[in-house]
Amino acid sequence: MSSAGFSGDETAPFFGFLGAAAALVFSCMGAAYGTAKSGVGVASMGVMRPELVMKSIVPVVMAGVLGIYGLIIAVIISTGINPKAKSYYLFDGYAHLSSGLACGLAGLSAGMAIGIVGDAGVRANAQQPKLFVGMILILIFAEALALYGLIVGIILSSRAGQSRAD
Repeated sequence: MSSAGFSGDETAPFFGFLGAAAALVFSCMGAAYGTAKSGVGVASMGVMRPELVMKSIVPVVMAGVLGIYGLIIAVIISTGINPKAKSYYLFDGYAHLSSGLACGLAGLSAGMAIGIVGDAGVRANAQQPKLFVGMILILIFAEALALYGLIVGIILSSRAGQSRAD
């Protein structure tokens, strides 16, 4: 133990903070991709049917929510890392890393799905308005993937601190 007052493993916080960063970075990458890809579809569709632009903004909003999921997990993880107040072991760091990766990678994949479906969906909706409900359902199922990652991330993050009795 090199630093006074530190308890636990010296390298464990590295993995915890890496999990917080992974949650935020990967989720925001998914949100950015989904927003950009859907936004291109909305802009393209707006040329043909400008009255449908506000109705077609749904995929952009859904993609933006993915970044919030990553932010939630990153805040949960970072508030759980305080090695001077409570022992922080490698188990805790790995729990936080896996929590961040679960949420972040689920958000990234959901963002890719939302972007692709949003782009094609709003263009198709401009030509055939009956496709709107189908597009929304597909977007909901894509968003659910990120929600699963958020739930698993919360569960894994709650496991930190249970490695040893202090």
